[in-house]
Amino acid sequence: MKKIMMMAAVAMMTAMSVQAQEGYDDTKHEIGISYGGMSNSTWMSIGDALGTYLISVGTVRYEDGKFVGPIGLEYFYHVSPVVGVGAVGVYAQETKDMFIGNESYGDAKNTYISVMPAAKFNWLRKKYFGLYSKAAVGVIFATKKENYTKGNSENISKTNVDFNWQASILGIEAGSPNVRGFVELGVGEQGIGVAGLRCKF
Repeated sequence: MKKIMMMAAVAMMTAMSVQAQEGYDDTKHEIGISYGGMSNSTWMSIGDALGTYLISVGTVRYEDGKFVGPIGLEYFYHVSPVVGVGAVGVYAQETKDMFIGNESYGDAKNTYISVMPAAKFNWLRKKYFGLYSKAAVGVIFATKKENYTKGNSENISKTNVDFNWQASILGIEAGSPNVRGFVELGVGEQGIGVAGLRCKF
């Protein structure tokens, strides 16, 4: 029994050694930029518009809404081939025109900036391909501005700070050892679907 266990341990160590040689463990730093869809801030913006509409008893109407983002910028330092620690920053903005009846009364802008410490877990780390998961938790600075060009309403500008997060369940990256494209599926501030480019050095 001991002999079998020793042989199994040697086989496991040999497999791990081969995996390390086949993998790409030289790079320690990663910088990435991404664009996503259906983020937490998207839902916040929808909720804000609905809340404003209900409070104003249906008198305010938003049109020509344009949502940019979420645009993500991230950095990770690999403390081991499996674990990377770092941070994710995300920017998103929505602009829209405000109407009361058929008259334009100004414009509104919501800006969302998130800062989140993060961790990345590499399930597969090869020279040209990788699989990973990622988690980030932090805060979002949500700024709402409404500029009225008509009527007696005062312009609004306020910033709220709230909890925010991102959980990318599955990430796939491929390319050269130093520059790779990636896609992620998850949920949170970077979006349900995320695509981007990262540099490893």
